[in-house]
Amino acid sequence: MAAKTRILVPGTIRERVLDRLKDTFDIVRIEKADPALLARSEAASISGVAVSGSFDAAMIEHLPSLEIIASFGVGYDGVDVAAAAGRGVVVTNTPDVLNDEVADTTVGLLINTVRRLPQAETWLREGRWTREGAFPLTPLSLRGRRAGIYGLGRIGLAIAERLKGFGIEIAYHTRRPREGVPYAYHPSLMELAEAVDILIAIVPKTAETYRTIDAAVLSALGPNGVLINVGRGWTVDEAALAAALHDGVIAAAGLDVFYDEPNVPEALLSAPNTTLLPHVASASVVTRDAMADLVADNLLSWFGRGAALTPVPETPLSRKTG
Repeated sequence: MAAKTRILVPGTIRERVLDRLKDTFDIVRIEKADPALLARSEAASISGVAVSGSFDAAMIEHLPSLEIIASFGVGYDGVDVAAAAGRGVVVTNTPDVLNDEVADTTVGLLINTVRRLPQAETWLREGRWTREGAFPLTPLSLRGRRAGIYGLGRIGLAIAERLKGFGIEIAYHTRRPREGVPYAYHPSLMELAEAVDILIAIVPKTAETYRTIDAAVLSALGPNGVLINVGRGWTVDEAALAAALHDGVIAAAGLDVFYDEPNVPEALLSAPNTTLLPHVASASVVTRDAMADLVADNLLSWFGRGAALTPVPETPLSRKTG
């Protein structure tokens, strides 16, 4: 009987991935993606990786027979894609299957932030409704607002579709305008912030997106402005955001992501005009199972028919045979 292809799983990953792979592959588990945890002799036998989190160049170099890294998540900034591409290793992610969940959460976060629904529920649960009367009127509303989407990829488009149902005017900023999109394009983030009063960030973690939402952009968004971030905490200057919230530079912020997760700055926690979530935009059983299936299906397809289902743009590779 031929030996099974060996798949490395560093750290934790959704159990469904392992259940889907265990009959086809020989799975090797290590505590984390650290070359020191895998002997050279064992490393040489690894052909694929299923990972949720980081996988750096040192790990890629440590696996001489590596062909594919299947990453759990639409964002794959934790994987050193340049190192993988240089070695001819394909990297896959899990796009599309989480678009709707993240878009739904984004809209929910926006409504909660503008209408202060979590605070209103706390008012009720603490008995303040009976003791003090009605919850105060919220100063903000979605009525007549203009939303700017920073990053109009698959998820950004899904968010825009949902916002159209609220009668909200939509604009966007990306590196280049998208063909066939009916929304107003702004060539810079600053111009977008000046034109809207809701700014929704859904960009990946790249060198170009580091702290692009800074004090100047927040000032351009204005005192009626609302920031929603469901992309990466990397994108926001959190100190500038906290100051803007406390000083009334913007009206409110709804955040699902943070720079140093799970650590959230006290200045954001103490701001009364925030709605804060613990990175849950795609965190439903249905969506996480679909993501797990796509991780497994990428590995099964690669070793079964020589092509990945969802290779990232940097590594659109086919398997070498013979």
